[in-house]
Amino acid sequence: MNPQLHNKVTSRLTSDYGFKLDGKAKFLRQGRCPSCNHKELYTNAEHPWVLRCGRLNNCGAEYHIKDIYSDLFNDWSENYKATPENPNAAADAYMRDGRGFKPEMVKGWYRQEYFWDRDRGIGSATVRFDLADGIFWERLIDRPERFGRQKANFRGQYGGMWWEAPGAKLAQAKEIWIVEGVFDCIALMHHNITAVSALTSHNYPAQALAALADHCNQQGIDRPALVWALDGDRTGRRFTKKHVAQSIEDGWQSTAALIDFGNNSKLDWNDAHQRDRLSTKDFELYRYNGDLLLAKTASEKALLMWRRKRHKKFHLQFNNKLHWFELDMDKYSRALEKIRDEGTIHEEEEQIEAAMKESSMVLTLADCYPTALYFQQNILTDESWYYFRIDFPHDGRSIKNTFTGAQVAGASEFKKRLLSIAPGAVFSGSTQHLDHIMQDMLYGIKTVETIDFVGYVKEHGAYIYTDMAVKDGRSYELNEEDFFDLGKLSIKTLSQSTPLTINTNAEDFKQDWVQLLWKSYGAKGIVALAFWMGTLFAEQIRSKHKSFPFLEIIGDPGAGKSTLVEFLWKLMGRADYEGFDPSKSTLAARARNFSQTSNMPVVLIESERGDDKAHAKGFDWDELKTAYNGRSVRSRGVKNSGNDTYEPPFRGAIVISQNDAVNASDAVLQRIVHMHFYVASHTQHTKQAAEKLERFAMDECSGFLPRATLKEKAVMDQFNDGLEEIENILAAIPDIKNLRIIKNHAQIISLVRCLPLVLDKIEPEYLEAAENEIVDMATDRQRAINADHEVVEKFWEIYDYLNGSDSEPRLNHSRDDDLIAINLNHFIQVASEKKQQIPMLEDLKRHLKTSRRRKFVIIKNVNSLIRDRHNKQLSPVEAVSQSMSETIKCWVFKKPNKGDRDE
Repeated sequence: MNPQLHNKVTSRLTSDYGFKLDGKAKFLRQGRCPSCNHKELYTNAEHPWVLRCGRLNNCGAEYHIKDIYSDLFNDWSENYKATPENPNAAADAYMRDGRGFKPEMVKGWYRQEYFWDRDRGIGSATVRFDLADGIFWERLIDRPERFGRQKANFRGQYGGMWWEAPGAKLAQAKEIWIVEGVFDCIALMHHNITAVSALTSHNYPAQALAALADHCNQQGIDRPALVWALDGDRTGRRFTKKHVAQSIEDGWQSTAALIDFGNNSKLDWNDAHQRDRLSTKDFELYRYNGDLLLAKTASEKALLMWRRKRHKKFHLQFNNKLHWFELDMDKYSRALEKIRDEGTIHEEEEQIEAAMKESSMVLTLADCYPTALYFQQNILTDESWYYFRIDFPHDGRSIKNTFTGAQVAGASEFKKRLLSIAPGAVFSGSTQHLDHIMQDMLYGIKTVETIDFVGYVKEHGAYIYTDMAVKDGRSYELNEEDFFDLGKLSIKTLSQSTPLTINTNAEDFKQDWVQLLWKSYGAKGIVALAFWMGTLFAEQIRSKHKSFPFLEIIGDPGAGKSTLVEFLWKLMGRADYEGFDPSKSTLAARARNFSQTSNMPVVLIESERGDDKAHAKGFDWDELKTAYNGRSVRSRGVKNSGNDTYEPPFRGAIVISQNDAVNASDAVLQRIVHMHFYVASHTQHTKQAAEKLERFAMDECSGFLPRATLKEKAVMDQFNDGLEEIENILAAIPDIKNLRIIKNHAQIISLVRCLPLVLDKIEPEYLEAAENEIVDMATDRQRAINADHEVVEKFWEIYDYLNGSDSEPRLNHSRDDDLIAINLNHFIQVASEKKQQIPMLEDLKRHLKTSRRRKFVIIKNVNSLIRDRHNKQLSPVEAVSQSMSETIKCWVFKKPNKGDRDE
C-alpha cells in the first residue's frame, strides 16, 4: 500500500473503528466489529487491506478495505495524474492498490487508455489488455458506477480466444487454470499457478485450446491438464460443468476448482488473493469443491464429502435436491471386520472406504434444495425471520421467502411452510434430519438489517428502495439474495406498500417533460417540481434547519391538480397514484401512511369538504404540526409485557391537494406553502401540453429520482450555501414579517436554484419566474394569516351591521366590556328578520374558531345582558309568559383593542 493511501486508510480506521496500535506485533487491534459489535477487530498496521474479527467461532467476519472505503478506490486518474514520463500512472496505481498486484511482475502486460461513452457523454481511464491485433479487453477505473452495469469494454470478436500473460509458456506447464477474468488470471499467477482468462463464463476457448494442442503435438509433448476455475456463482458453476464435459470430449484431461465463500458468491480469485485465501490448504479446498461440483451422482458426492469430513451423517445438495447421507455404525463395523478377514483388500484406507459403501445410504429428503441465506429482524415488533432460497431441479425459477424460528424448528411446520411457498416442494425428513440441517445452515448466518419503510435512512445516510439503493453518490442494485450490500452495511426494506418502478438506466431518461410542465402550469409547475425534488432531501434539510414546509395545492375542479400530482409521482416511479384521503382513513391507517416512506411526499387529498360534515370532523389539521419538524404524528403501545411505546418519526414531506384551502390554526397555516390553480388560466395550448404530460412514459422520467439522489451532496451544498442570503432578501420585503413564512419560502427558492444540478436542460427563465412566484406566494401567505376566513369576515360584517351600539346591543350577550358573546341561533334569527344573507350554520361553526380580528375564546353558558334587559322591560303580567332565561349558550370572542387596526 502506497504511503498516501496508507495514511488515509489508517486515519479513517482509527476514527471509525477505534483501533489501537499494537507496536510489538505491528497490528491494529481492538476495533469494534460491525457484525458482532465486539472490540475484536484487527488488521495489519503496515498493510491494512483486510479487517478480521478475532471471534472466529462466534463471528469470524471479514471486510476488505475496498468494500469499506470504496471512495478511495474509485477515481484513479484524478488521484494519479498521467504524465509524459508515466502515461500509465492511474493504471499502475489501480493494478497495485486496487488489485494487489506486484508492479514488477505485471509491467508491460497492459497500458492505460481512455473510454468515452457518447450516449452518456462521460468517459473513464481504462486498463487495457490486448488479446490479438485489434482485439482487446479493458476495465473502466474512474467511478465505473456512472456507466450502469458496464464495468468493462470489449473490442473485436474474442469468442474462442483467451488472454494469456506475455511470454507465458503454457505448453510447458503441468496444468493450466482457466478462469473468467483477466485479474483472476493474474492473481493466480502471483501464486505460481499457470493461468489464462476466458474473459466470460460462457466463452469456451476452443480456438486457443486447438492452437495449444497443435503446438504440443508438434513438440511431441503431453498436453497440460486443464483446471476450470470459473466464478463460484450459479452461472459460473453451470458453465464449469459444461466446459469440463466439452474439453474432455476434445481430448483434454480436465478437472475443476471452485472458490466458495459460503453465501458470498460474488468473491472471485482476485478477491481471494487480496484476502490471503490462496494458500496450499486453500487450494486443496477449492479443488475439493470442484470435485463436488463434477460428481455424477448423489452417492459419488456423498463419498467425496465423507472422505474429507468422516461424519456419520450429513445433508448434501445434488442436482438441486436435498439428500441425506447416513452411516450405520453397526453395519460398518461388521463390514470392516469381514473385509479384513477376507484379506482381498490390503490398504487400510481402501478397506475403510469399501466398508463405508456397504453400510451407508443416501436418501432424498426433498425434490428441491432450501438454502438459508440470512437472518432478518424487526426489533420494534420483536419479529424475526430466516430468509431462504428454494432451488428446483427442473427449469422453474428459484423462490425466495421467509421462515420463522418455529417453522425451522420442527419438520411438520417446515413441511407446511415449504409447500405453501414452493409449488410441489415436499419435505419428507424427520425433525432429527431438520435439526442437523439447520445446525449446519444457520451456524454463523449473516444478519441483514431491515427497515419498515422505503426511502432515506438517516442513520446510514442511504436511500433504500425496493430494487435500488443510493449511498454517497453511488447507486446499488438489489443483489441476488434480495438485500443491498453497501460496504459494511447489509440492509433491505420489508415494506411492500409503496410500489415503485424506478428506471435506473440513465440513457432512458428524457427531459422533454420539463417544457411540457412549463407550458401546462407555468411558474407554479416549476415551484411544485422544486418542492417535489426537495422532498428527496427533507430529512437532511430538517436535520440542519429543523423544519421542512408543507405544500398546499388547491383550485377549482378541473384546474389540473390531480394531473400535476400524478405526474410528479411518476418522477419517483409511482404510477396511477395521487394520495390518500385522511378523512376516510382511521387513525391507525393515517399513521401508517405517514410512516411508509422517507424523503418522499405524503399526499393528502380532498380532506377539506364543505358538503361532507361527518367525515370532515374526522381529521384535524393540527395533527400535522409535529410533522413539520420531523417528529412523530402518532404514538402507540408496543405489544409486549413492558411499557414500551412506538413513536416513528415523520420522515417524509406533507403535500395537500384539494379544492378548498386548509381551514386550520395559525400554527398550521404558517407551515404551509400555498399554491392556487385556476381553470380560467387554461387554454387550448395548456390543455394539449397537459395531455402530453399525462401520457409521458414513466420509464422516460422515473430516472429523476436516482438522478437527484446521486447528486445529494451537490444539491445539499448549494441549498445550504444560498439559504441565508435568500432569507435576508425575503425579510427585507415590507409585506412579509412572519419568520416561519420567510424560512419556508426561502427553502423553496433555494430548491428552485438547485434544479439545474439535476435537470441540466431547464431554461433560466423558468427558474426566474418560479422565484418571483414564490415571493408572491410568501406575500399572499402573510396576508392569509393576518386575515380572517371569508366566512368569518362575512359574519362580522353582518354582526357590526345588526348589533347596534354597545350600550344597547342586539346580539352581544356579554356583560364584560372586553368580550363579545353571541348565540348563533339568535344571530341567525335577527339576520333573517333583517333580510341578511348569512353563511350556513355548519360553516359558521367550522370557521369561527379561527377568527383573528376578534379572537375566539370559548363556547360556554353566559349570563345574558340582552335577556336581562328584555326581562326588566316586562310588566309583572307579561313576565309570566314572556320572561326568558338569562343563561344562554354563546360563542365568546375577545374584542380588539381600540389601538388595534383591522387587518
